[in-house]
Amino acid sequence: MREKIYDAVVVGGGPSGATAATDLALAGHSVLLLERGGRIKPCGGAVPPRLMEDFDVPQSLLVARARSARMIAPSGRAVDMPVGEIGYVGMVDREEFDEWLRERARYSGAERLEGTFEKVERDDEAHPIVTFRRQRGGPIERVRARCVIGADGARSAVAKQCLPGAERVPCVFAYHEIIKSPEEDSDAYDHSRCDVFYQGKLSPDFYAWVFPHGETASVGVGSANKGFSLRGAISTMRADLGLTRCETVRREGAPIPLKPLKRWDNGADVIVAGDAAGVVAPASGEGIYYAMTGGRMVAEAASEFLKTGEAKALKKARSRFMREHGKVFWVLGMMQYFWYSSDKRRERFVTMCDDKDVQQLTWQAYMNKKLVRAKPMAHVKIFLKDTAHLLGLREATR
Repeated sequence: MREKIYDAVVVGGGPSGATAATDLALAGHSVLLLERGGRIKPCGGAVPPRLMEDFDVPQSLLVARARSARMIAPSGRAVDMPVGEIGYVGMVDREEFDEWLRERARYSGAERLEGTFEKVERDDEAHPIVTFRRQRGGPIERVRARCVIGADGARSAVAKQCLPGAERVPCVFAYHEIIKSPEEDSDAYDHSRCDVFYQGKLSPDFYAWVFPHGETASVGVGSANKGFSLRGAISTMRADLGLTRCETVRREGAPIPLKPLKRWDNGADVIVAGDAAGVVAPASGEGIYYAMTGGRMVAEAASEFLKTGEAKALKKARSRFMREHGKVFWVLGMMQYFWYSSDKRRERFVTMCDDKDVQQLTWQAYMNKKLVRAKPMAHVKIFLKDTAHLLGLREATR
């Protein structure tokens, strides 16, 4: 019995895979969206207004709108960064959000199938075979694809098999606990504020967070240090903030890549997207917007490949993404390298966040997803202030 042939098999039903499946289906291609059921990625759930507009996502999926961020230094000093009139930080619950995206893919014409990817096989025929199991221990099933899209997250099985060196992408391991939110606001918790902790005791090389999700909240931490206790850090943070008595709804953990892969395709018929391609912003760990943007670019490249048969079209996804977002990733990577390396530097970093120029350009860059060029002198001022803080020429506290 011959395997069913699809134009594209998308492995992974997160924001990137669901977006790619939707766009390819709307372009008239036959698409299979192969997803693993019952998995929710640990994620603060922050999305910018631009995501809602670019991807036609309804406001009803937002469980909260944060109007400010609080940066907490190792000393305990807190700096509030109000968003102001330019927008908000939207919050989504990944369980509901991801499912909505998958269902949109189905309504757009993609076929949904729950199963676990096994591998990509090849034989004498032109197109590869994707193998999977519908349930653990179940029989191996096979479908054939003209194009395979690996959107199966960090440590992607598709990328490891098809792209040399993909397993070496640097990652931070993230862990969070979804808890019932306190009923009333306090200085320790505010339903309209994102709290970010730059403290070595909570993370030696990244940060910890408390993000409001309406009736729930995400209390999380990330670190690349394998010997560091993420659960211990969360326990400490919840105790310090008076959140120990809040009911724990669920616990989740997963690696988060912090550097785009040097190559997203195999030069023939396989391409990766989202976390599998490494498109999570360094320093901030923001991934939803970049995952969906990358998924869209991969879908456009795959569609061109499917129409023309030219495998070189697949390369356009990465080149376009890096052209539009590479500079931001580079800047954020440098920030993480310098400012997250010690508590002394974290203290200076939080002090720098108290600067109004820094706050304004930070929020504008977040909302617009690009470096703001409208105020060149402001960038010069920030560069000089940043250098002064880095060299210790400014006091770490005021």
